[in-house]
Amino acid sequence: MNSEARNDVRPALRVIPREQHTISRKNISKAALRVLYRLNEAGYNAFLVGGAVRDLLLGGHPKDFDVATNATPDEVKRLFRNCRLIGRRFRLAHVVYGPEIIEVATFRGTGEEEGAEGERRIVDGRIVRDNVWGTIEEDALRRDFRVNAMYYDISDFSVRDYVGGMQDLQDRVLRLIGEPDTRYREDPVRMLRAARLAAKLGFSIDAAATAPFEELGPLLAEAAPARLFDESLKMFLAGHGLKSFRMLEQCGLLKFLFPATARALKRGDEALRALVEQGLANTDARVAEGKSVTPAFLFAVLLWGEVRDLARHLVAGGKDANEAWARAALQVVGEQCQRVAIPRRFTFTMEEIWSLQPRFEQVQRKKVLRLLAHPRFRAAFDFLLLRAHESPAIRELGLWWDHAQQLPHDTLAAALPAHGGSNEPEAAAPVSAARKRRRRKPAAKSKPA
Repeated sequence: MNSEARNDVRPALRVIPREQHTISRKNISKAALRVLYRLNEAGYNAFLVGGAVRDLLLGGHPKDFDVATNATPDEVKRLFRNCRLIGRRFRLAHVVYGPEIIEVATFRGTGEEEGAEGERRIVDGRIVRDNVWGTIEEDALRRDFRVNAMYYDISDFSVRDYVGGMQDLQDRVLRLIGEPDTRYREDPVRMLRAARLAAKLGFSIDAAATAPFEELGPLLAEAAPARLFDESLKMFLAGHGLKSFRMLEQCGLLKFLFPATARALKRGDEALRALVEQGLANTDARVAEGKSVTPAFLFAVLLWGEVRDLARHLVAGGKDANEAWARAALQVVGEQCQRVAIPRRFTFTMEEIWSLQPRFEQVQRKKVLRLLAHPRFRAAFDFLLLRAHESPAIRELGLWWDHAQQLPHDTLAAALPAHGGSNEPEAAAPVSAARKRRRRKPAAKSKPA
Protein backbone atom coordinates (compact mmCIF):
# COMPACT_ATOMS: atom_id res chain seq x y z
CA MET A 1 0.00 0.00 0.00
CA ASN A 2 1.60 3.29 -0.95
CA SER A 3 1.70 6.10 1.57
CA GLU A 4 -0.72 8.19 -0.50
CA ALA A 5 -3.43 5.60 0.20
CA ARG A 6 -3.12 6.35 3.90
CA ASN A 7 -2.48 10.09 3.82
CA ASP A 8 -5.67 10.81 5.78
CA VAL A 9 -5.19 8.12 8.44
CA ARG A 10 -2.65 7.82 11.23
CA PRO A 11 -2.89 5.01 13.76
CA ALA A 12 -3.79 6.34 17.19
CA LEU A 13 -4.25 3.56 19.72
CA ARG A 14 -7.24 3.59 22.00
CA VAL A 15 -7.39 0.74 24.50
CA ILE A 16 -10.86 -0.16 25.77
CA PRO A 17 -10.42 -2.19 29.00
CA ARG A 18 -12.54 -5.23 29.82
CA GLU A 19 -14.96 -3.35 32.07
CA GLN A 20 -15.77 -0.85 29.31
CA HIS A 21 -16.84 -3.21 26.50
CA THR A 22 -19.31 -6.07 26.10
CA ILE A 23 -17.16 -8.88 24.69
CA SER A 24 -17.23 -12.03 26.82
CA ARG A 25 -15.18 -15.17 26.25
CA LYS A 26 -18.32 -17.26 26.64
CA ASN A 27 -19.46 -15.86 23.27
CA ILE A 28 -16.21 -16.79 21.53
CA SER A 29 -15.89 -20.28 20.12
CA LYS A 30 -13.76 -22.72 22.09
CA ALA A 31 -11.68 -23.40 19.00
CA ALA A 32 -10.83 -19.71 18.59
CA LEU A 33 -9.91 -19.44 22.27
CA ARG A 34 -7.61 -22.47 21.98
CA VAL A 35 -5.79 -20.85 19.07
CA LEU A 36 -5.49 -17.51 20.85
CA TYR A 37 -4.21 -19.05 24.08
CA ARG A 38 -1.76 -21.37 22.33
CA LEU A 39 -0.19 -18.54 20.34
CA ASN A 40 -0.05 -16.33 23.42
CA GLU A 41 1.56 -19.05 25.55
CA ALA A 42 4.18 -19.60 22.82
CA GLY A 43 5.24 -15.97 23.14
CA TYR A 44 3.36 -14.51 20.18
CA ASN A 45 0.85 -11.68 20.13
CA ALA A 46 -2.61 -13.03 19.28
CA PHE A 47 -5.85 -11.12 18.73
CA LEU A 48 -9.38 -11.84 17.67
CA VAL A 49 -9.95 -9.43 14.81
CA GLY A 50 -12.36 -8.15 12.17
CA GLY A 51 -16.04 -8.98 11.84
CA ALA A 52 -16.15 -11.18 14.94
CA VAL A 53 -14.99 -8.30 17.18
CA ARG A 54 -17.38 -5.91 15.46
CA ASP A 55 -20.37 -8.23 15.85
CA LEU A 56 -19.56 -9.14 19.45
CA LEU A 57 -19.41 -5.45 20.36
CA LEU A 58 -22.83 -5.04 18.71
CA GLY A 59 -24.27 -7.92 20.75
CA GLY A 60 -24.30 -10.37 17.85
CA HIS A 61 -23.22 -13.99 17.61
CA PRO A 62 -20.50 -14.43 14.98
CA LYS A 63 -20.25 -17.70 13.07
CA ASP A 64 -16.64 -17.17 12.02
CA PHE A 65 -13.69 -16.15 14.15
CA ASP A 66 -10.46 -14.81 12.64
CA VAL A 67 -7.17 -14.39 14.45
CA ALA A 68 -4.32 -11.94 13.74
CA THR A 69 -0.84 -12.57 15.07
CA ASN A 70 2.82 -11.64 14.67
CA ALA A 71 3.60 -15.34 14.11
CA THR A 72 4.34 -16.18 10.48
CA PRO A 73 2.30 -18.85 8.71
CA ASP A 74 5.15 -21.36 9.06
CA GLU A 75 5.42 -20.62 12.78
CA VAL A 76 1.68 -21.14 13.20
CA LYS A 77 1.92 -24.46 11.39
CA ARG A 78 4.69 -25.62 13.71
CA LEU A 79 2.47 -24.88 16.71
CA PHE A 80 -0.64 -26.69 15.45
CA ARG A 81 -0.59 -30.17 13.96
CA ASN A 82 -4.17 -29.58 12.79
CA CYS A 83 -3.06 -26.65 10.62
CA ARG A 84 -2.82 -26.25 6.87
CA LEU A 85 -1.42 -23.30 4.92
CA ILE A 86 -3.49 -21.94 2.05
CA GLY A 87 -3.48 -19.14 -0.49
CA ARG A 88 -1.00 -17.49 -2.80
CA ARG A 89 -2.44 -13.99 -2.98
CA PHE A 90 -2.86 -13.97 0.81
CA ARG A 91 -0.88 -16.61 2.69
CA LEU A 92 -3.04 -17.83 5.58
CA ALA A 93 -3.06 -20.58 8.19
CA HIS A 94 -6.24 -22.60 8.77
CA VAL A 95 -6.42 -24.37 12.11
CA VAL A 96 -9.06 -27.08 11.91
CA TYR A 97 -11.16 -28.33 14.84
CA GLY A 98 -13.77 -30.71 13.47
CA PRO A 99 -16.19 -28.68 11.31
CA GLU A 100 -14.78 -25.35 12.53
CA ILE A 101 -11.89 -23.56 10.83
CA ILE A 102 -10.06 -20.73 12.58
CA GLU A 103 -8.33 -18.50 10.05
CA VAL A 104 -5.01 -17.16 11.32
CA ALA A 105 -3.38 -14.27 9.45
CA THR A 106 0.02 -12.74 10.07
CA PHE A 107 0.02 -8.96 10.53
CA ARG A 108 0.22 -7.38 7.07
CA GLY A 109 2.69 -4.58 6.44
CA THR A 110 2.59 -1.67 4.00
CA GLY A 111 5.60 -2.92 2.05
CA GLU A 112 7.26 0.49 2.23
CA GLU A 113 10.00 -0.39 4.71
CA GLU A 114 13.41 -1.20 3.30
CA GLY A 115 14.11 -4.93 3.57
CA ALA A 116 10.49 -5.77 4.42
CA GLU A 117 9.93 -9.52 4.59
CA GLY A 118 7.67 -11.18 2.04
CA GLU A 119 6.27 -10.36 -1.39
CA ARG A 120 3.75 -7.75 -2.53
CA ARG A 121 2.59 -7.05 -6.08
CA ILE A 122 0.22 -4.37 -7.39
CA VAL A 123 -0.99 -4.35 -11.01
CA ASP A 124 -2.96 -1.32 -12.27
CA GLY A 125 -3.73 -0.36 -8.69
CA ARG A 126 -5.07 -3.84 -7.83
CA ILE A 127 -3.34 -6.01 -5.25
CA VAL A 128 -2.55 -9.37 -6.83
CA ARG A 129 -0.25 -10.66 -4.10
CA ASP A 130 0.05 -9.47 -0.53
CA ASN A 131 2.40 -11.37 1.75
CA VAL A 132 4.47 -8.66 3.41
CA TRP A 133 4.53 -9.00 7.19
CA GLY A 134 4.34 -5.96 9.46
CA THR A 135 3.17 -4.59 12.80
CA ILE A 136 -0.30 -4.52 14.28
CA GLU A 137 -0.49 -0.77 13.54
CA GLU A 138 0.25 -1.43 9.87
CA ASP A 139 -2.19 -4.33 9.85
CA ALA A 140 -4.96 -2.07 11.14
CA LEU A 141 -4.36 0.39 8.30
CA ARG A 142 -4.50 -2.43 5.76
CA ARG A 143 -8.08 -3.39 6.67
CA ASP A 144 -11.07 -2.13 4.73
CA PHE A 145 -13.50 -0.41 7.12
CA ARG A 146 -12.77 1.18 10.46
CA VAL A 147 -15.33 -1.03 12.24
CA ASN A 148 -13.38 -4.08 11.01
CA ALA A 149 -10.04 -2.90 12.39
CA MET A 150 -10.47 -3.58 16.09
CA TYR A 151 -8.53 -6.26 17.97
CA TYR A 152 -9.56 -8.25 21.05
CA ASP A 153 -6.42 -8.95 23.11
CA ILE A 154 -6.55 -12.33 24.79
CA SER A 155 -3.70 -11.36 27.15
CA ASP A 156 -5.75 -8.77 29.07
CA PHE A 157 -9.24 -9.00 27.45
CA SER A 158 -9.08 -5.42 26.19
CA VAL A 159 -10.10 -4.12 22.76
CA ARG A 160 -7.44 -2.24 20.79
CA ASP A 161 -8.78 0.39 18.37
CA TYR A 162 -6.26 2.11 16.08
CA VAL A 163 -8.46 3.94 13.56
CA GLY A 164 -11.69 5.03 15.29
CA GLY A 165 -13.73 1.89 14.74
CA MET A 166 -15.47 2.14 18.11
CA GLN A 167 -16.73 5.62 17.28
CA ASP A 168 -18.10 4.36 13.95
CA LEU A 169 -19.93 1.56 15.77
CA GLN A 170 -21.57 4.13 17.98
CA ASP A 171 -22.40 6.33 14.98
CA ARG A 172 -23.60 3.26 13.01
CA VAL A 173 -21.68 4.30 9.92
CA LEU A 174 -19.22 2.54 7.60
CA ARG A 175 -16.08 4.52 6.80
CA LEU A 176 -13.19 3.28 4.70
CA ILE A 177 -9.64 3.37 6.01
CA GLY A 178 -7.70 5.53 3.57
CA GLU A 179 -8.61 7.18 0.29
CA PRO A 180 -11.70 5.48 -1.25
CA ASP A 181 -10.58 5.61 -4.88
CA THR A 182 -7.31 3.86 -4.04
CA ARG A 183 -8.88 1.31 -1.73
CA TYR A 184 -11.50 0.29 -4.32
CA ARG A 185 -8.91 0.04 -7.08
CA GLU A 186 -6.87 -2.26 -4.85
CA ASP A 187 -9.91 -4.51 -4.43
CA PRO A 188 -13.16 -3.59 -6.25
CA VAL A 189 -15.13 -6.17 -4.21
CA ARG A 190 -14.88 -3.74 -1.30
CA MET A 191 -17.72 -1.80 -2.93
CA LEU A 192 -20.00 -4.85 -2.65
CA ARG A 193 -18.79 -5.48 0.88
CA ALA A 194 -19.79 -1.94 1.84
CA ALA A 195 -23.33 -2.53 0.59
CA ARG A 196 -23.55 -5.95 2.23
CA LEU A 197 -22.30 -4.80 5.63
CA ALA A 198 -24.54 -1.73 5.61
CA ALA A 199 -27.53 -3.99 4.93
CA LYS A 200 -26.51 -6.57 7.51
CA LEU A 201 -25.73 -4.11 10.29
CA GLY A 202 -28.34 -1.47 9.49
CA PHE A 203 -25.55 1.11 9.09
CA SER A 204 -25.28 4.01 6.70
CA ILE A 205 -22.29 4.30 4.35
CA ASP A 206 -20.14 7.40 4.59
CA ALA A 207 -20.70 9.68 1.58
CA ALA A 208 -16.99 9.64 0.71
CA ALA A 209 -17.13 5.84 0.50
CA THR A 210 -20.09 5.80 -1.92
CA ALA A 211 -18.91 8.66 -4.14
CA PRO A 212 -16.67 6.51 -6.44
CA PHE A 213 -19.23 3.71 -7.00
CA GLU A 214 -20.50 4.91 -10.38
CA GLU A 215 -17.03 5.54 -11.77
CA LEU A 216 -15.33 2.46 -10.34
CA GLY A 217 -18.26 0.01 -10.47
CA PRO A 218 -17.11 -1.34 -13.87
CA LEU A 219 -13.95 -2.62 -12.15
CA LEU A 220 -16.09 -5.40 -10.67
CA ALA A 221 -15.96 -7.01 -14.11
CA GLU A 222 -12.27 -7.62 -13.44
CA ALA A 223 -12.89 -9.47 -10.18
CA ALA A 224 -12.76 -13.26 -10.26
CA PRO A 225 -16.28 -14.57 -11.08
CA ALA A 226 -15.86 -17.32 -8.47
CA ARG A 227 -15.18 -14.69 -5.83
CA LEU A 228 -18.26 -12.73 -6.88
CA PHE A 229 -20.32 -15.92 -6.54
CA ASP A 230 -19.14 -16.27 -2.95
CA GLU A 231 -19.87 -12.61 -2.27
CA SER A 232 -23.37 -13.04 -3.78
CA LEU A 233 -24.08 -15.92 -1.40
CA LYS A 234 -23.04 -13.76 1.56
CA MET A 235 -25.36 -11.00 0.39
CA PHE A 236 -28.44 -13.03 -0.52
CA LEU A 237 -28.34 -16.26 1.50
CA ALA A 238 -27.27 -15.05 4.95
CA GLY A 239 -30.62 -13.74 6.18
CA HIS A 240 -30.44 -10.14 4.95
CA GLY A 241 -30.89 -10.67 1.22
CA LEU A 242 -33.74 -8.21 0.67
CA LYS A 243 -31.89 -5.41 2.45
CA SER A 244 -28.73 -6.22 0.49
CA PHE A 245 -30.63 -6.13 -2.79
CA ARG A 246 -32.15 -2.77 -1.99
CA MET A 247 -28.78 -1.43 -0.89
CA LEU A 248 -27.18 -2.58 -4.16
CA GLU A 249 -29.87 -0.71 -6.08
CA GLN A 250 -29.57 2.35 -3.89
CA CYS A 251 -25.80 2.44 -4.38
CA GLY A 252 -26.05 1.84 -8.13
CA LEU A 253 -24.07 -1.41 -7.93
CA LEU A 254 -26.73 -3.92 -9.03
CA LYS A 255 -26.08 -3.26 -12.73
CA PHE A 256 -22.44 -4.22 -12.30
CA LEU A 257 -23.17 -7.50 -10.52
CA PHE A 258 -26.48 -8.62 -12.09
CA PRO A 259 -26.83 -6.61 -15.31
CA ALA A 260 -29.78 -8.66 -16.61
CA THR A 261 -31.71 -8.09 -13.39
CA ALA A 262 -31.02 -4.35 -13.49
CA ARG A 263 -32.14 -4.14 -17.14
CA ALA A 264 -35.38 -6.01 -16.51
CA LEU A 265 -36.27 -3.91 -13.46
CA LYS A 266 -35.45 -0.70 -15.32
CA ARG A 267 -38.33 -1.49 -17.70
CA GLY A 268 -40.68 -0.63 -14.84
CA ASP A 269 -42.33 -4.04 -14.39
CA GLU A 270 -43.76 -3.77 -10.88
CA ALA A 271 -44.91 -7.41 -10.91
CA LEU A 272 -41.30 -8.46 -11.53
CA ARG A 273 -40.07 -6.28 -8.69
CA ALA A 274 -42.69 -7.84 -6.41
CA LEU A 275 -41.52 -11.33 -7.44
CA VAL A 276 -37.84 -10.53 -6.79
CA GLU A 277 -38.45 -8.87 -3.45
CA GLN A 278 -40.86 -11.57 -2.27
CA GLY A 279 -38.39 -14.27 -3.29
CA LEU A 280 -35.64 -12.57 -1.27
CA ALA A 281 -37.97 -12.02 1.70
CA ASN A 282 -38.98 -15.70 1.66
CA THR A 283 -35.31 -16.72 1.60
CA ASP A 284 -34.56 -14.45 4.56
CA ALA A 285 -37.46 -16.01 6.47
CA ARG A 286 -36.19 -19.53 5.78
CA VAL A 287 -32.72 -18.58 7.01
CA ALA A 288 -34.23 -17.09 10.18
CA GLU A 289 -36.13 -20.33 10.79
CA GLY A 290 -33.01 -22.45 10.26
CA LYS A 291 -34.36 -24.00 7.06
CA SER A 292 -32.27 -24.88 4.03
CA VAL A 293 -31.93 -22.48 1.11
CA THR A 294 -30.51 -23.01 -2.36
CA PRO A 295 -28.67 -20.56 -4.62
CA ALA A 296 -30.41 -22.09 -7.66
CA PHE A 297 -33.88 -20.86 -6.67
CA LEU A 298 -32.62 -17.41 -5.72
CA PHE A 299 -30.67 -16.90 -8.94
CA ALA A 300 -33.71 -18.15 -10.88
CA VAL A 301 -35.71 -15.38 -9.21
CA LEU A 302 -33.12 -12.69 -9.91
CA LEU A 303 -32.77 -13.56 -13.62
CA TRP A 304 -36.40 -14.45 -14.37
CA GLY A 305 -37.42 -11.12 -15.90
CA GLU A 306 -34.78 -11.18 -18.61
CA VAL A 307 -35.32 -14.89 -19.39
CA ARG A 308 -39.10 -14.48 -19.59
CA ASP A 309 -38.95 -11.39 -21.82
CA LEU A 310 -36.39 -12.92 -24.17
CA ALA A 311 -38.35 -16.19 -24.45
CA ARG A 312 -41.55 -14.32 -25.26
CA HIS A 313 -39.70 -12.29 -27.90
CA LEU A 314 -38.38 -15.47 -29.52
CA VAL A 315 -41.82 -17.11 -29.50
CA ALA A 316 -43.34 -13.99 -31.06
CA GLY A 317 -40.69 -14.27 -33.75
CA GLY A 318 -41.82 -17.78 -34.64
CA LYS A 319 -39.56 -19.95 -32.51
CA ASP A 320 -40.90 -23.16 -31.00
CA ALA A 321 -41.77 -22.51 -27.35
CA ASN A 322 -39.44 -25.17 -25.93
CA GLU A 323 -36.56 -23.98 -28.08
CA ALA A 324 -37.29 -20.37 -27.20
CA TRP A 325 -37.13 -21.00 -23.45
CA ALA A 326 -33.97 -23.07 -23.79
CA ARG A 327 -32.25 -20.43 -25.89
CA ALA A 328 -33.32 -17.60 -23.57
CA ALA A 329 -32.03 -19.46 -20.52
CA LEU A 330 -28.73 -20.27 -22.23
CA GLN A 331 -28.17 -16.66 -23.26
CA VAL A 332 -29.05 -15.06 -19.93
CA VAL A 333 -27.13 -17.61 -17.84
CA GLY A 334 -24.13 -17.34 -20.15
CA GLU A 335 -24.00 -13.56 -19.73
CA GLN A 336 -24.44 -13.77 -15.96
CA CYS A 337 -21.74 -16.40 -15.49
CA GLN A 338 -19.22 -14.03 -17.03
CA ARG A 339 -19.78 -11.86 -13.94
CA VAL A 340 -20.75 -14.40 -11.29
CA ALA A 341 -19.51 -17.98 -11.69
CA ILE A 342 -22.72 -19.87 -10.89
CA PRO A 343 -21.81 -23.60 -10.79
CA ARG A 344 -23.45 -25.84 -13.36
CA ARG A 345 -25.32 -27.84 -10.71
CA PHE A 346 -27.23 -24.63 -9.92
CA THR A 347 -27.71 -23.33 -13.46
CA PHE A 348 -29.17 -26.70 -14.48
CA THR A 349 -31.81 -26.39 -11.74
CA MET A 350 -32.51 -22.78 -12.69
CA GLU A 351 -33.10 -23.74 -16.31
CA GLU A 352 -35.49 -26.52 -15.25
CA ILE A 353 -37.48 -24.16 -13.01
CA TRP A 354 -37.87 -21.71 -15.89
CA SER A 355 -38.68 -24.31 -18.54
CA LEU A 356 -41.44 -25.83 -16.37
CA GLN A 357 -43.34 -22.55 -16.02
CA PRO A 358 -45.21 -22.79 -19.39
CA ARG A 359 -46.11 -26.40 -18.59
CA PHE A 360 -48.25 -25.29 -15.65
CA GLU A 361 -50.72 -23.90 -18.21
CA GLN A 362 -51.19 -27.35 -19.80
CA VAL A 363 -53.90 -29.07 -17.74
CA GLN A 364 -54.54 -32.24 -19.74
CA ARG A 365 -54.41 -35.47 -17.76
CA LYS A 366 -51.08 -36.91 -18.90
CA LYS A 367 -49.31 -33.58 -18.83
CA VAL A 368 -50.53 -32.76 -15.33
CA LEU A 369 -49.57 -36.15 -13.92
CA ARG A 370 -46.20 -36.05 -15.66
CA LEU A 371 -45.47 -32.58 -14.28
CA LEU A 372 -46.47 -33.59 -10.75
CA ALA A 373 -43.94 -36.43 -10.94
CA HIS A 374 -41.11 -34.18 -12.17
CA PRO A 375 -38.19 -34.02 -9.68
CA ARG A 376 -38.16 -30.19 -9.89
CA PHE A 377 -41.93 -29.83 -9.52
CA ARG A 378 -41.82 -28.45 -5.98
CA ALA A 379 -39.26 -25.76 -6.78
CA ALA A 380 -41.07 -24.86 -10.01
CA PHE A 381 -44.43 -24.70 -8.20
CA ASP A 382 -43.00 -22.43 -5.49
CA PHE A 383 -41.70 -20.23 -8.29
CA LEU A 384 -45.18 -20.19 -9.88
CA LEU A 385 -46.64 -18.94 -6.60
CA LEU A 386 -44.11 -16.09 -6.60
CA ARG A 387 -45.41 -15.07 -10.02
CA ALA A 388 -48.90 -14.38 -8.62
CA HIS A 389 -48.44 -10.62 -9.13
CA GLU A 390 -47.99 -11.07 -12.89
CA SER A 391 -51.73 -11.47 -13.55
CA PRO A 392 -54.98 -12.78 -12.01
CA ALA A 393 -54.69 -15.78 -14.35
CA ILE A 394 -51.29 -16.75 -12.91
CA ARG A 395 -52.66 -16.36 -9.39
CA GLU A 396 -55.60 -18.66 -10.20
CA LEU A 397 -53.23 -21.12 -11.83
CA GLY A 398 -51.23 -21.28 -8.62
CA LEU A 399 -54.38 -22.00 -6.63
CA TRP A 400 -55.39 -24.71 -9.10
CA TRP A 401 -52.09 -26.54 -8.81
CA ASP A 402 -52.17 -26.20 -5.04
CA HIS A 403 -55.58 -27.94 -5.04
CA ALA A 404 -54.45 -30.56 -7.54
CA GLN A 405 -51.58 -31.68 -5.30
CA GLN A 406 -53.97 -32.43 -2.46
CA LEU A 407 -56.19 -34.79 -4.46
CA PRO A 408 -55.70 -38.58 -4.59
CA HIS A 409 -54.10 -39.63 -7.86
CA ASP A 410 -57.21 -41.43 -9.14
CA THR A 411 -59.53 -38.56 -8.25
CA LEU A 412 -57.31 -36.04 -9.99
CA ALA A 413 -56.94 -38.21 -13.11
CA ALA A 414 -60.69 -38.69 -13.37
CA ALA A 415 -61.31 -34.94 -13.10
CA LEU A 416 -58.98 -34.01 -15.93
CA PRO A 417 -59.59 -34.14 -19.69
CA ALA A 418 -57.71 -37.04 -21.28
CA HIS A 419 -56.46 -34.95 -24.20
CA GLY A 420 -57.16 -31.80 -26.16
CA GLY A 421 -59.39 -29.33 -24.41
CA SER A 422 -58.40 -25.94 -23.12
CA ASN A 423 -55.03 -24.96 -21.78
CA GLU A 424 -56.59 -22.06 -19.96
CA PRO A 425 -56.95 -21.89 -16.15
CA GLU A 426 -60.72 -22.52 -16.51
CA ALA A 427 -59.77 -26.20 -16.58
CA ALA A 428 -59.34 -25.81 -12.83
CA ALA A 429 -63.07 -26.22 -12.37
CA PRO A 430 -63.20 -30.04 -12.54
CA VAL A 431 -60.40 -30.32 -10.01
CA SER A 432 -62.03 -27.90 -7.64
CA ALA A 433 -65.31 -29.78 -7.96
CA ALA A 434 -63.64 -33.13 -7.39
CA ARG A 435 -61.99 -31.73 -4.30
CA LYS A 436 -65.36 -30.62 -2.96
CA ARG A 437 -66.89 -34.03 -3.63
CA ARG A 438 -64.02 -35.73 -1.81
CA ARG A 439 -64.79 -33.61 1.25
CA ARG A 440 -68.45 -34.68 0.97
CA LYS A 441 -69.69 -31.13 0.90
CA PRO A 442 -72.81 -30.18 -1.02
CA ALA A 443 -72.10 -29.73 -4.68
CA ALA A 444 -71.64 -26.14 -5.76
CA LYS A 445 -71.31 -24.49 -9.09
CA SER A 446 -67.68 -24.17 -10.03
CA LYS A 447 -66.35 -20.66 -10.10
CA PRO A 448 -64.62 -19.80 -13.37
CA ALA A 449 -60.95 -19.12 -12.94
